[in-house]
Amino acid sequence: MGENLVIVESPAKAKTIEKFLGKDFTVKSSFGHIRDLAKKNLGIDTENGFTPEYIVSEEKQKVVSSLKESASKAKMVWLASDEDREGEAIAWHLAETLGLDPAKTKRIVFHEITKDAILNAIENPRDIDTNLVHAQQARRVLDRLVGFELSPILWKKVKPQLSAGRVQSAALRLIVDREREILGFASHPYFKVEAIFHPSGAPAAVKLKSSLEKKFASEADAREFLENCAGAQFHIESIEKKDVVRTPAPPFTTSSLQQEASRKYGFSVSQTMSIAQRLYESGLITYMRTDSTNLSKLALNTAKKSIEALYGAEYSKTRQYKTKSKGAQEAHEAIRPTYLDRTSIEGTAQEKKLYDLIWKRTIASQMADAKLEKTDIGIASDRFEEKFAAQGSQVIFDGFLKVYMESHDDEQNSEEADLLPALAMGQNMEQVEISATEKYTAKPLRYTEASLVKKMEELGIGRPSTYAPTITTLTQRGYVTKDNRKGEEKEVITLKLKKGEISRGVKSEVIGSEKGKLCPEDIGIIVTDFLDEHFPSIIDYGFTAKVEENFDKIAAGKLVWNKPIKEFYTPFHEGVEKTLHDAMPKNAERIIGTDPATGKSVVARMGRFGPLVQIGDADDKEKKFASLPKGKLIESLTLEEALNLFKLPRTLGEWEGKEITCSSGRFGPYIKVGSSFISIGKKDPYTFDLESAIELIKEHREKQAKQHIKEFPENDIAILNGRFGPYIKHAGNNYKIPKGTNAEEITLEECQNIITNYKKK
Repeated sequence: MGENLVIVESPAKAKTIEKFLGKDFTVKSSFGHIRDLAKKNLGIDTENGFTPEYIVSEEKQKVVSSLKESASKAKMVWLASDEDREGEAIAWHLAETLGLDPAKTKRIVFHEITKDAILNAIENPRDIDTNLVHAQQARRVLDRLVGFELSPILWKKVKPQLSAGRVQSAALRLIVDREREILGFASHPYFKVEAIFHPSGAPAAVKLKSSLEKKFASEADAREFLENCAGAQFHIESIEKKDVVRTPAPPFTTSSLQQEASRKYGFSVSQTMSIAQRLYESGLITYMRTDSTNLSKLALNTAKKSIEALYGAEYSKTRQYKTKSKGAQEAHEAIRPTYLDRTSIEGTAQEKKLYDLIWKRTIASQMADAKLEKTDIGIASDRFEEKFAAQGSQVIFDGFLKVYMESHDDEQNSEEADLLPALAMGQNMEQVEISATEKYTAKPLRYTEASLVKKMEELGIGRPSTYAPTITTLTQRGYVTKDNRKGEEKEVITLKLKKGEISRGVKSEVIGSEKGKLCPEDIGIIVTDFLDEHFPSIIDYGFTAKVEENFDKIAAGKLVWNKPIKEFYTPFHEGVEKTLHDAMPKNAERIIGTDPATGKSVVARMGRFGPLVQIGDADDKEKKFASLPKGKLIESLTLEEALNLFKLPRTLGEWEGKEITCSSGRFGPYIKVGSSFISIGKKDPYTFDLESAIELIKEHREKQAKQHIKEFPENDIAILNGRFGPYIKHAGNNYKIPKGTNAEEITLEECQNIITNYKKK
């Protein structure tokens, strides 16, 4: 045991730090928080200043005992948890729980795990910042009060096992509000006119694409315009050239990293944070929870040297960005590589990708502006006032674009345009083709995880440390699902004018399909509506942002931590009591219409096991039920869609003396033959036929035959082929077959030995 004990919150961080300190230092991990609010009862004394009751959980008892023993032997204890409020609270809890002597305890912080940063921190220790501790405590207490008092109301008035939270409820409202915008949106068709011209005198291969500024409401109007274009003369009326300067995006904050990793790699917000945590703890990047875009002087100097060495002095431009985020305080620096001269790392494919993204963004932020020449061309006709417009751009100097270009949620807004040929004012433009294509006005887009984080940041809901857990909670609770939406199939008309003749084409196109979007489930909508009715402040964006501002004031020492808690709790608790006694149970029950076959009511409602459709009233003994499929909501379900659900299961016919039925369940559409259930994938269960079913059954049998290697039925033992090689299946459990054992020749005794030894382990 060294004379100095350093306590951090994770084993990976401990391992990295240990490399930089000598034999006089022992580094141990607390494995996160060592104590939390008591789970029994509220864990907060609401009568005495909201004093929290902290306890060490059973699973942390061993860790605490071990740390106590190590601390008693050390001459100095260094508390080295993360530098944000959560880390400060961990340090305070350690000092309190371990009973550390203040004279022998020092708090050190660093935002990168490098030798210089660690040694510098040890040379410049400080005391625990009680303001930061109080800010974290205020958040924890307020969130416990909201969750503890609201959740039982939801259990009683909506559905058992639900939960509500201050930040999660406001985030859920964003998703529900957006869904209702989409449901209320009426898409209208219009015709967009585009033309391809050939500049007279230019080589035959030179073509210029352009579009008409005006949109047409109907096919007749679009056709009339094309008829007017037949035989019309076109010429260049205007050429406008302008120099455009593009500046690089600032270095990453938590929010911008989450957004960009989602756009470029499809990483979920929690996935990005998990990978970034590993990179940080391995000493490869700076602390990953930050809303600062600031870079240290050392980082700026290193970036300048790296850029000059890799690309040349003309590509370097040192910048310091100002943080725009409200209440930015979580850390002192943006997310960047700890060593900017390290262009790549060893690690998993995901770690390499995220590191590469962080490196490029940081380096690009310190590079010269990109210079482009943009050209706008106006093409006029001798027959009408409407103008065709063409755009082009040429890169004069690529600057930071040599390394990195930021992505956007709507990539259609990209500034990139075609490179234009040499053109002159008044130059005649020969028609190659003019087309009018039917388009539809676009509905609002559902949120991706990244765009939701962006919106939360704009509104001041949550902070860097809360974005990922908030989204995870919403999906785990079943309020929201991350889903792909097929869109609507529409017949799209295209009119083409070529060589004076207009042709008409019709093709089928899917409009409005979306991938990886956050979609509310019925239960999420019901909970939002219930909270909106009885606790509007909980889901009010302004209120949630105000609470965050109060936490910032507490952290800065400008507000006593329990004052805003008291102001919130008194009216909130009264509302809880009133709602428990007076509010009616909430259920999104909706009468959709009447079943034409029976004349009975068709009702969509929330059932015990999820949303369903019912034919018949509550007291009807012959009422029928059907579960709502994935992607359908009680609020928007049509009568046709509801009645369609009762067409399943369908009997397809018989084969080998067994009936084959087709239906749809929790995991999608399937066929049933005997006791076997076989998925039909993305096929339509309403049109799937007997012939296709038989083919599928044959394929399924072949797969199963290949899967079965050997079996001992009297002992309930089978040797099967799995994804990762052969294994033993016995009594519903799987057992790995050791390497070097021939699965085809394995004996019953060998199987029993493998099972027995596995159970002993």
